[in-house]
Amino acid sequence: MTPGCDGRGTPSAAPTMADVAESVWDYPRPPRWERSDRHVTARHQGLVVVDTRQALRVLETSHPPVYYVPRTAVILPLRLSGRSSFCEFKGIATFWDLVAGQAVVPQAAWSYESPAAGYEELAGAVAFYPSKLDECLLDGEPVRPQEGDFYGGWITGDIVGPFKGGPGTAGW
Repeated sequence: MTPGCDGRGTPSAAPTMADVAESVWDYPRPPRWERSDRHVTARHQGLVVVDTRQALRVLETSHPPVYYVPRTAVILPLRLSGRSSFCEFKGIATFWDLVAGQAVVPQAAWSYESPAAGYEELAGAVAFYPSKLDECLLDGEPVRPQEGDFYGGWITGDIVGPFKGGPGTAGW
């Protein structure tokens, strides 16, 4: 058994749903998606990137939720970055650069253009890394980005970890 973890690989300090609104240790693996009507807002360089209540959120064990918005809700231009990655559950991710006025934010977002079975609803929807934008809000609450440069979870006051992505969490 991993030191500091219970038999499921959950850190022993991880709260349960009985303790808080949502613990990432109660999320499933493989991940699931669900519709969300929470107000998703992102800004960069004083410009609105997205402002919508039509989102999908993906929940996966040890990760804060990731919010995917319809591409039609993205106000600023996106351009293909030329990078891709592979998720064992969702398939091939396509990365996007954000064009915000004169600034270009490399790989600020990603999407699954042809997601794997079970994740078809994500097709073409876009998720943004909160760490790469000046401001991301969920129902008006500032979002804290998930640690690390690979994951793009949105941490708010109603979500608790510990979260995968920071130092020492690679084996979770």
